[in-house]
Amino acid sequence: MAKTTMAEIQDKLPENSKGKYYVDRNCIDCDVCRDTSPANFTRNDQNGYSYVWKQPQTPEEAELCEEALMACPVEAIGEDGV
Repeated sequence: MAKTTMAEIQDKLPENSKGKYYVDRNCIDCDVCRDTSPANFTRNDQNGYSYVWKQPQTPEEAELCEEALMACPVEAIGEDGV
């Protein structure tokens, strides 16, 4: 079953790498995305949130980013970034 809501592009965090996936300001720093896709998500230690530091470059990374999006408990990950 697909989610019907997700992150808001207008709330996208500035650290996100330009591209399809992004994290918005609703991130609660739960580690789910970093645990699921550590090659693509990292943490802003000073402010306590995650962001996309590298867009997926392989089908496997894209699948893990999608898995992180689906697992995010606060729907802070989006897939319509630019």
